[in-house]
Amino acid sequence: MPKHVNAAVLHPLKEALRLTYWYKNDLRAFLNATLGDRSLVAELDWTAYKHQIVTQLIDKLAANQHKYFDVLLNLLLTVAEVEDPSHLKRLTDGQKKYDEAVNSLTSLRKQVEPYRKLRSEKEDAARRLEAELARNENARAMSEKLAELKQLFFTIMSQDPQTRGYSLEKLLNDLFALYDIDAKGSFRIHGEQIDGAFTFQGVEYLLEAKWQKELTPLADLDTFSSKANRKLDNTLGLFLSMSGFQPNALTLIGHSRRPTLLLMDGSDLTMTLEERILFPDLLMRKRQHAAQTGDIFLKATSLLT
Repeated sequence: MPKHVNAAVLHPLKEALRLTYWYKNDLRAFLNATLGDRSLVAELDWTAYKHQIVTQLIDKLAANQHKYFDVLLNLLLTVAEVEDPSHLKRLTDGQKKYDEAVNSLTSLRKQVEPYRKLRSEKEDAARRLEAELARNENARAMSEKLAELKQLFFTIMSQDPQTRGYSLEKLLNDLFALYDIDAKGSFRIHGEQIDGAFTFQGVEYLLEAKWQKELTPLADLDTFSSKANRKLDNTLGLFLSMSGFQPNALTLIGHSRRPTLLLMDGSDLTMTLEERILFPDLLMRKRQHAAQTGDIFLKATSLLT
């Protein structure tokens, strides 16, 4: 068989890759572990939608098989070897996402058998081991960084209020960077002070973070909601109040015609730093819950119980 991957198998490969790795961060970790060439991953436009990222990569490899045949072949066979993407079951509509991924992987496997002959069993085992080691290393590095952020969090607790506010902003920026969330620090526009902004799953967010003894009142939520409302329609606000929110503020802000805020408190942040729930998972579930129910304050504790 010639050293060439047929175009007919490219679409099933794209579908299997897209459906098996739901978050871009997980997809990126898998590609870094599998391709062996991090520059190929770094060159992709990670601000694009996931299906666009997958298409960018595979089309490039397929168009330059004289150079990337081994890389494309390894990606094809490694994806086909994923047997049970059970991690998808913990997502909203997880069983449906799991079934779709399993079906795509099954379809892909039916087309890859001829390509297995191009790679010896020894090479297969070596590549799988290398990929597994890389994935484990990535997971270890993530845990170490979260442990550092958790330690920083405890240090911030003893700081004076003004210093504590700046330190919290830095901690959040480091947390975003850990999950490849495009973020920037505080800025001022037309007289408005914004603590930060970030892009997540194609949605633009403004960020407000407060760490004060008092519960956050309705007036603060109204002010921040107005800032978000003055931006484009796909802009939301994420308000983090470490001490929580006044009960009447939650009641009244929840009765607005079209809420544009999502709320977090200190317990939400703590649980992400303790790896009890991934920050992207929490943010996604908060947004989905708000879209379905109008409730803008879904707590991490309710997801874990």
